[in-house]
Amino acid sequence: MTTRLPAAPAAQKRTTTTSVHGTTLTDDFTWLRAENWQEVMRKPSALDAEIRGYLEAENAYTAAQLQGTLPLQKKLFAEMKARMKQDDSTVPAPDGDFEYFTSFVAGGQYPLLQRRKRNGRKETVLVDGNAEAKGKAYWDIGGSEHSPDQRLLAYAVDDKGSELYTLRFRDMKTGVDLPDVITDTRGDVIWANDSKTVFYVRLDDNHRPLYVYRHTLGTPVEDDELVFEEKSTGYYVSLDKTQSGRFVLIDSHDHQSNEVYLLDADEPAQRPRVVAKRRKGHQYSVEHRKSKLIITTNSDKAVDFRICEAPVDDPKMQNWKELIPHVPGRLIIDTVVYKQHMARLERENGLPRIVVRRFKDGKEHTIAFDEEAYALGMSDGFEFDTTTLRFTYSSMTTPSETFDYDLETRKRKLRKRQEVPSGHDASEYVTRRLYATAPDGEQVPISVLYRRDTPLDGSAPCLLYGYGAYGISMPASFSTVRLSLVDRGFVYAIAHIRGGKDKGYAWYTDGKLKKKKNTFLDFIAAGEHLAKEGYTSRGRIVANGGSAGGMLMGAVANMAPDLFLGIIANVPFVDVLNTMLDDTLPLTPPEWLEWGNPVASKAEFETIRSYSPYDNVKAQAYPHILAVGGLTDPRVTYWEPAKWIARLRTLNTSDNLLLLKTNMEAGHGGASGRFAHLKEVAVDYAFALLIEKSRT
Repeated sequence: MTTRLPAAPAAQKRTTTTSVHGTTLTDDFTWLRAENWQEVMRKPSALDAEIRGYLEAENAYTAAQLQGTLPLQKKLFAEMKARMKQDDSTVPAPDGDFEYFTSFVAGGQYPLLQRRKRNGRKETVLVDGNAEAKGKAYWDIGGSEHSPDQRLLAYAVDDKGSELYTLRFRDMKTGVDLPDVITDTRGDVIWANDSKTVFYVRLDDNHRPLYVYRHTLGTPVEDDELVFEEKSTGYYVSLDKTQSGRFVLIDSHDHQSNEVYLLDADEPAQRPRVVAKRRKGHQYSVEHRKSKLIITTNSDKAVDFRICEAPVDDPKMQNWKELIPHVPGRLIIDTVVYKQHMARLERENGLPRIVVRRFKDGKEHTIAFDEEAYALGMSDGFEFDTTTLRFTYSSMTTPSETFDYDLETRKRKLRKRQEVPSGHDASEYVTRRLYATAPDGEQVPISVLYRRDTPLDGSAPCLLYGYGAYGISMPASFSTVRLSLVDRGFVYAIAHIRGGKDKGYAWYTDGKLKKKKNTFLDFIAAGEHLAKEGYTSRGRIVANGGSAGGMLMGAVANMAPDLFLGIIANVPFVDVLNTMLDDTLPLTPPEWLEWGNPVASKAEFETIRSYSPYDNVKAQAYPHILAVGGLTDPRVTYWEPAKWIARLRTLNTSDNLLLLKTNMEAGHGGASGRFAHLKEVAVDYAFALLIEKSRT
């Protein structure tokens, strides 16, 4: 007897119309957007019963369709878990008499924040995530910072997935929290040097981080002083501190401009003062050494950034003196300043390297590697007067390695190599860097991973990942989870498409605003190139992307559905036009610089309308699609994937699966526990393997 699967839910059509720039927009599924969405972020149980019922029906339908893959999901989960060192820990970061690190215990979902005496053995647990999360469906620790006197720990926790963090302060010796509790913060916190004053960021009613407050321990939170307020809802505020410890930094930024304010960490009652006032298109970051500020900037047409210095007492731009000139195509990604040295992470031709400069004589040397595709990262640590730089290296075949590098002797010490308990033989795998030709002739890098015994005759399935937004580059780094697909014959590929900075800042600007379609065309070109070169074939590619990468998924599903066997869209930003027309949503005003402002500009309205995935769903045969959302997601609201799948169901002419899975207890990042996250990946991979099997 065959079990009959339930029919796909059919969302009711309740047509609404709006007129924008003389164009009438029709939407059948606006009702899925809860009118009280702000309340739902704070209290998920406040969701309208009808909307909840629909989302739960979709979840039940998805579960039924994937029921047959449960044994596979369990096997995938077991494999991925077996590759994870369960009692893992980070390399301790020293700060004076102590060193701080994060660890996990076997079977534990959540991290432990710990410290010990420098080079000592006795460890103290500062925050036990497993104990703190007990009884909670979601738990995530945001920022955590120890006080300069190393007596107190400030830490922030979100227990709903809505990115509303509660800030607390713990005595690290006794393990007892102070009475001070600050709710609805962004999660970052910075100490003044008196170890009793902290700065934190509050959000407005629409979930935007706009306010910097100062709190003195032991005083009522309601008496906290507003130190800085961002008046424009298109700018967001964040906090940092210079490596020297001298200044607290307030950074007010959108996607193309920012301004930085200095707060003297020794005089926390002083007012902040601006380094350089915001100017359209100008981005800069600030560090400090002696009487100078070290400023990484794209001023004076330095699109890939240069480094300047300016006097602390008078840092206006006319006083900036160039240290490191701009080189077109060599993108400066990050700068770390120590007492005697400066290190910069840069990327050229898609590959990263670290360049070290000694201040006293200006001499430089480079740290680089020889693989075709790899990932490199720097960690600034806690100390300023040090000659040790910590960096990490990995490739798609090489597990992550952490090194301490002596900036004077140039000797590196391996501090940790990522362990794969179930075993990993890098020689069984191959990583390559390929280039696809986009329609306009640009060369699009592709990082590829496959087993050495995988036939490259077009018979292999492929999972092709892409993002392509906000200037975020996708590193060709090691991942244990993707081996579960690769070991089953999949080729795994990352398309380094425009919209990221993989080939410099111009690679980003060439994939945003009116040039946004380059992102989608690059991804399609990458898929076609992989098929042409025999790594896979048309119709055997499973595309994967999340958030803005989920927009990419929706766009390519509309533009080239026959290229793909399936689409896995995680928290997909697919209702772009409607979201960009609604300035009450958390991210809309600052996002106008990424996508365009359809409220103010008819031309930008037409551009977005021309590619917005939800608005361009049409009657055609779509590939298999799995869309995953989060109920308390403030970045990509749950109704975007819900509306998208509902509309696809009304127009899709194929019999392929259209599945919606909404996590009712999480937000943008999905499940919070490390094992729960693996289970979500197992669902994605089981879906990919299911549809690959179904084609035969």
